[in-house]
Amino acid sequence: QVQLVESGGGSVQAGGSLRLSCAASARTSRNYSMGWFRQAPGREREFVAAFSWMTGRTYYADSVKDRFTISRDNAKNTMSLQMSSLKPEDTAAYYCAASIQVAQLRDGAEYEYWGQGTQVTVSS
Repeated sequence: QVQLVESGGGSVQAGGSLRLSCAASARTSRNYSMGWFRQAPGREREFVAAFSWMTGRTYYADSVKDRFTISRDNAKNTMSLQMSSLKPEDTAAYYCAASIQVAQLRDGAEYEYWGQGTQVTVSS
């Protein structure tokens, strides 16, 4: 069982930056792929970014590419999402997720463990 806790959300003006963190209760440096998803009110959950344990590569949604950066600290069992040039449309609850077997990193249904979410609000 892995527990995930997000932090770092808040309110910011358009063009600003925020850094989200996800702390895992167990060692996730081996075997676990991890990702960030977000959900705005009235909208479906959508993929934001992910890190594949198998390939060591990072993946991003087109809407955040070149603005967001995902990273992980295996020694601390944490994952971060650095968000820059934020836009009002980035407003959502952001969730981190982890799982051992993830065939499709962009599919939230592939992830076994989820955090409780942290709210990001971007004002224009």
